[in-house]
Amino acid sequence: MKIIKQKRLQLGPVARKILTLLAGGLTLSLTHRPDAYFKIIKGLNKEWQMINKYTLHESIKRLYQSKLIDYKENDNGTVTLILDEEGTRRVLKYNLDALEIKKPGKWDGLWRIVIFDIPEDLKQGRNALASKLKQLGFYPLQKSVFIYPYNCKNEVDFIVEVFNLRPYVRFILAKEIDIDLDLKNKFKLD
Repeated sequence: MKIIKQKRLQLGPVARKILTLLAGGLTLSLTHRPDAYFKIIKGLNKEWQMINKYTLHESIKRLYQSKLIDYKENDNGTVTLILDEEGTRRVLKYNLDALEIKKPGKWDGLWRIVIFDIPEDLKQGRNALASKLKQLGFYPLQKSVFIYPYNCKNEVDFIVEVFNLRPYVRFILAKEIDIDLDLKNKFKLD
């Protein structure tokens, strides 16, 4: 028996923007006339208005063929594009890739500690979580304990949701830790 590996669709900037808009709750309604496609982007920023009609049409077609979006025909002759489950996962991944933690001008003196105990059957998620925390600048105190000096609760919650690890991850806000001086040095804090 021959196993066929499905090639993952590489998305260009227009396709990514379409998925992001759909994920943001915007309903894109299209007619069968190419000149009407720009009604969906009316009022959006200039960058959207410069998209070539053909590129927009082809991006939407590829997204549909790749099963990242679906459509629903409306009674008035328009077609509504809908983000499907795989498309939602891809959008979350793009948002995860762009995730950053804003550093305030002054540290508030509190430590943010993320601890987790994730089962072996979720090893991929565990490794992805640890990797993303390191990428964001967290310091690993132990294999499953990371620390950071700035407000990052929303970002940590987002990462935990993307990897579906909510039951296994805890977030602690601490005023003191016995290696305070070392950590202040590590994060270049006052």
